Amino acid sequence: MSPPMAPAGWSRWLVPPAALSVHLSIGQAYAWSVFKPPLESALGLSGTQSALPFQLGIVMLGLSAAFGGTLVERKGPRWAMTVALVCFSSGFLLAALGAAVEQYWLIVFGYGFVGGIGLGIGYISPVSTLIKWFPDRPGMATGIAIMGFGGGALIASPWSAQMLESFGTDSSGIALAFLVHGLTYAVFMLLGVLLVRVPRPVKTDGGGPAVLDGPQVSARSAVRTPQFWCLWIVLCMNVTAGIGILEKAAPMITDFFADTSTPVSVSAAAGFVALLSAANMAGRIGWSSTSDLIGRKNIYRVYLGVGALMYALIALAGDSSKPLFILCALVILSFYGGGFATVPAYLKDLFGAYQVGAIHGRLLTAWSTAGVLGPLIVNWIADRQEEAGKDGSSLYTLSLFIMIGLLAVGFVANELVRPVHPRHHEPVARPQEKEASDVR
Repeated sequence: MSPPMAPAGWSRWLVPPAALSVHLSIGQAYAWSVFKPPLESALGLSGTQSALPFQLGIVMLGLSAAFGGTLVERKGPRWAMTVALVCFSSGFLLAALGAAVEQYWLIVFGYGFVGGIGLGIGYISPVSTLIKWFPDRPGMATGIAIMGFGGGALIASPWSAQMLESFGTDSSGIALAFLVHGLTYAVFMLLGVLLVRVPRPVKTDGGGPAVLDGPQVSARSAVRTPQFWCLWIVLCMNVTAGIGILEKAAPMITDFFADTSTPVSVSAAAGFVALLSAANMAGRIGWSSTSDLIGRKNIYRVYLGVGALMYALIALAGDSSKPLFILCALVILSFYGGGFATVPAYLKDLFGAYQVGAIHGRLLTAWSTAGVLGPLIVNWIADRQEEAGKDGSSLYTLSLFIMIGLLAVGFVANELVRPVHPRHHEPVARPQEKEASDVR
């Protein structure tokens, strides 16, 4: 199912909306917490049980992106977006059936396993195509799309809450909400399937990309290079640091200022979480676009170096100033989002555009690792500190310094990145798939 070749005069600016239609949809995953309390009440679940669909979905995101990346490159973006549409929407429909008949395993299987495959394939589906359309601004192009994944929850959270309020929070109301989600996202993602086009080999009248050249590396060869594993460490460390705050944001700000003259209310903590989501989304387009100007290596120096400074400020003085705490957290989360959006362009700089989508899929296993590592560090240490009789900001001081150490590891890994050795380059020229390689 190959997408049609863009005709002469086709505007490349129609491709980012196609990618956004998919990413805004699958970004609903970040809004799963809206369904947790109703599910726990309706089906008698624990908090751990109600988190299973989301956890399995993230695991399947990493696995499907890693193992399906090469297939996505071979079949093209329209095939990938179609698979994402079918899996993600079917996951909601299966979850609706599971809620209707009160079989929680079916919700876990539908939303987590089937829908998770749609998450992974959908996440990487537009990357290679966008980079080929925007060889002059790959960071901006991928940032626009991946911004949608970060911003999807800003739409899905209030929308889901409103549906549950209208339909009810019993099993039938949850089932109806899942059903509406599945059908609506199918229609919205279909717009991307129909709109996406691949660029012509030569420059089009509509401002499309020119013939591309430079060294190209296959996905199989890329994973055998030190550059790939250096970037794996860079992404894993950056995501671990960001998700450590994101996952624990509300209780963290509450604990930091619990014993001060200006404690944080529940509603204020929820507002803080919304601010972090906005910073996550803004960082994906803002910082990735900046990387087109200053270079990928330099922007990761900012993410990792300045990020470590922000953590140090929170650890040493965060409980003395609420504006300082909020500002540092917003910067860290903007770096978290920016790191996701910039890494496809970094991969293109190093390995070329030949199989950048497949390489990106393999690199996303770093996300799966960080998704476990970050919350584990913050939560486990906080629990141990509480058992030791500590409270307030003392619950998080050690984990914050650990995050600084992890960012330092990522900073060193970024400094070790060098151009890929020619022995890894593809021997056969593929002019229609090549793009200039530039590691700044």
